[in-house]
Amino acid sequence: MYFRRLRDLREDSDKKQSDIAEILGIAQTVYSRYERGYQTIPVEHLLKLADFYEVSTDYILGRTDEK
Repeated sequence: MYFRRLRDLREDSDKKQSDIAEILGIAQTVYSRYERGYQTIPVEHLLKLADFYEVSTDYILGRTDEK
């Protein structure tokens, strides 16, 4: 359930969806689909977000609870 982690990380960082979409170079609507689980996040975006939030990709993907 990575989409829940994406939302939690974003909200914990006090960012808007449009802020994160800009970092990824995509439209806010596309990022919104990632957070709602309507669209699978590409690996390149997953890696960028892991770097941005300073967490592991396994954390984002819900494979571990250790950031």
